[in-house]
Amino acid sequence: MKIALCSSFVPFVNGGYRNIVEWLETMLLEAGHEVERIYLPEADSPDILFRQMAAFRFVDLDAADRIICFRPQSHLIRHPHKIVWFIHHLRAFYDLWDNPDYRGFPDDARHRGIRTALRAADTAALREARRVFSNSRVVSQRLATYNGIDSEPLFPPVLRPERFRFRGMNDEIVCICRLEHHKRQHLLVEALKYCQSDVRLRLCGLSAGTGYSAAVAQWAHDWGVSDRLTIDERWISEDEKAELLADCLAAAYLPLDEDSYGYPTIEAAHAGKPVLTASDAGGVLEFVTDGTNGLVADPDARSVAQAMDRLFEHREATRQLGEAAAARIGEMNIAWPHVLERLLA
Repeated sequence: MKIALCSSFVPFVNGGYRNIVEWLETMLLEAGHEVERIYLPEADSPDILFRQMAAFRFVDLDAADRIICFRPQSHLIRHPHKIVWFIHHLRAFYDLWDNPDYRGFPDDARHRGIRTALRAADTAALREARRVFSNSRVVSQRLATYNGIDSEPLFPPVLRPERFRFRGMNDEIVCICRLEHHKRQHLLVEALKYCQSDVRLRLCGLSAGTGYSAAVAQWAHDWGVSDRLTIDERWISEDEKAELLADCLAAAYLPLDEDSYGYPTIEAAHAGKPVLTASDAGGVLEFVTDGTNGLVADPDARSVAQAMDRLFEHREATRQLGEAAAARIGEMNIAWPHVLERLLA
């Protein structure tokens, strides 16, 4: 089958939104399909939003037997056999509209008009699809709430999960993801000043700008915890992830209302390590259950510190949480054979 994988991207910014496309491409090629990957640049600026949407609308992929669309606004592409694996909305116009820190533009008549037109266009394009999948129950609920679209949660696996392994447990909790304010690495750093144990923290990943990572480093200095913190601000390769997770005590992933469980969660689970997250982390909570396969803290530094100490001081219990996290992958059927079966049905 000739399959086109269609998505948008932010130039020079890598992340899980590319992995879901490129890892699926690898699996489809191994299954004997012909695959083309199509990316168009996309920015959330209201001033250029509809021009970008028009560009997607005029893409001609009639040579493909099927297209699979991911990141917005790729679902606007027209095709008689369009499948959508929806990973998030343009959230500033949807669930983050009432949060001015993330919206980034005023709640006025002009922008409310843009929001209304955007939602109408999204809904119409999604209704063209033969099937709509989501990457989490959270996103399925948003599709139902805002667009009246039913969707099937289809959880994204990682590529080559066998590369992850348990090798031991050192004194570090690692957080491997982009260094961004909404990922809340600052909450982990602030928690260090309340920790009673000798637990250490390692933050790994790139940032879209220098402001947040510099602020985190300054806060660590101000709070007197720099000696227990390592910030590795660079792109972390897949092999490096596996090495870090093999030896760490546990992983941490505390985004604000994340769309799905996120690759950091599932990567840690493959390595037999539990994840520390927060009670408002969104889709992460579809995977992590407090005290069963990870720890869920309140989104404040003292609560996070207590969880970090618990992981450090009760290592056998931490090991058992990691084993349960690995088992959770099978319970949720997070596997490429299942993904291919559903997308190609």
